[in-house]
Amino acid sequence: MELLLVLPCTFLRMLVHNNFNSLSIRFWTTRRNYHMLSIFLMKSSLCHLKSTCTKTKAISVEKALPIVCQPQAIFRIRPVNRCSATISGHAEAVLTVAFSPDGRHLASGSGDTTVRLWDLNTQTPLYTCTGHKNWVLCIAWSPDGKYLVSGSKSGELQCWDPETGKLSGNPLSGHKKWITGISWEPVHLSAPCRRFVSASKDGDARIWDVTLRKCVICLSGHTLAITCVKWGGDGMIYTGSQDCTIKVWETTQGKLIRELKGHGHWVNSLALSTEYVLRTGAFDHTGKQYSSPEEMKKVALERYNKMRGNAPERLVSGSDDFTMFLWEPFVTKHPKTRMTGHQQLVNHVYFSPDGQWVASASFDKSVKLWNGTTGKFIAAFRGHVGPVYQISWSADSRLLLSGSKDSTLKVWDIRTRKLKQDLPGHSDEVFSVDWSPDGEKVASGGKDKVLKLWMG
Repeated sequence: MELLLVLPCTFLRMLVHNNFNSLSIRFWTTRRNYHMLSIFLMKSSLCHLKSTCTKTKAISVEKALPIVCQPQAIFRIRPVNRCSATISGHAEAVLTVAFSPDGRHLASGSGDTTVRLWDLNTQTPLYTCTGHKNWVLCIAWSPDGKYLVSGSKSGELQCWDPETGKLSGNPLSGHKKWITGISWEPVHLSAPCRRFVSASKDGDARIWDVTLRKCVICLSGHTLAITCVKWGGDGMIYTGSQDCTIKVWETTQGKLIRELKGHGHWVNSLALSTEYVLRTGAFDHTGKQYSSPEEMKKVALERYNKMRGNAPERLVSGSDDFTMFLWEPFVTKHPKTRMTGHQQLVNHVYFSPDGQWVASASFDKSVKLWNGTTGKFIAAFRGHVGPVYQISWSADSRLLLSGSKDSTLKVWDIRTRKLKQDLPGHSDEVFSVDWSPDGEKVASGGKDKVLKLWMG
């Protein structure tokens, strides 16, 4: 975009009220204006201008400078720095934790075969949900917050009512081996939420309808176990597998649309650039509640379109081959870029809420930061002394949280590229971490059987 700049304040107003990726500013320079503008120009641009003026021994009457800027969140999340509660209750390791889309509820799944719902106000156990026959490996909230689904090592799925902690009907059976992932249909595509997809070690993914209480579509095609699954904002389902491929499915008939090949070993993790708005639906940092599914669907669609912009939805995959790939599956089956640098398997990948960054957690004890658009390497966060299992972003994309086998959590500052806060406290490995969508709390669970809540 090219603007004619006369007053420096015009430049300021433009940056405040618009979201630009890059600007080409053309302006007239007098000695006075040159001095005033030097306050606002990026350092690199200013150095370029000064060097040009020094060489020519004159100030150019007309000069074009690229100004690169990125929109920032209009709110700021405080970094967590203390453990506010250590809550016992589970009899075995806590394998997974997840906040509800509005950040008001917290659920956990454990090796003791139970799902627990926790009261975040009193920081005590609220409901113990019994019904599984084996370890609870994964849980997922519906984007409207009305349902919680859990999957176990024996292959069955249970749907819970978070308000009562009771089962919503009979178990959903169909998978022959354990559940490896669950993802809900985005609320901007269907409200109220009814459908979700589950992935299993048996090599199949299944789409379930919680109202009909049955499997409506079975997605078969992978030759080995499916390790991860995502339901995209454009209505497509992505599955990553131990057969080294990622498959893209449409969701009305379950047809295979595209196969993404490139990895040389198991695909461990998938992440979407729109994942944060898909997870939170219509809920944002203001805490507004909605009276009808139609209103929720409308707001969720507005948030999704604003987040995605004119660009296609991006997908990143992490693998046992130590590499990651950045894809635009809607455009092409070929990867946009290959991201290398980790020295051990990549266990977890995650886009920042604003889509500008990708973070990756690896068994090489590091967390790496990448550009979310180009896939270019940005920084490596080193400090853990054990494999990093899971990562989570703050809602404003300024902070990154990691949990490790070394029993600690660490908060990293994206601006400074340094450690912001070290959070020891667990007595054993930390398997799962989650930062609440409202930004106020962090939850962690692990091998020591306790759930910890952290606050700023």
